[in-house]
Amino acid sequence: MSARSDELHPGSSADLTWERLETAPPFDQDLEIAVIEGNTIHRVVFPCRWIFDGWIKAKTGERVAVQPTHWRIWPG
Repeated sequence: MSARSDELHPGSSADLTWERLETAPPFDQDLEIAVIEGNTIHRVVFPCRWIFDGWIKAKTGERVAVQPTHWRIWPG
């Protein structure tokens, strides 16, 4: 899995756009997923889709081996 890491800057608008995984991401929509640990965001660098039993790459349907903690709509 390719990922990029970014530091969160308290009070910035970027850290307000992520949804916790418990909010049930939408199906059939390109999403950006991430694992957020402390003040660091580890983002997947390609669009993903949520399916009933995990995550897939949006363009290929290949399974993604990641346990994300957050999601948001792919900025496309």
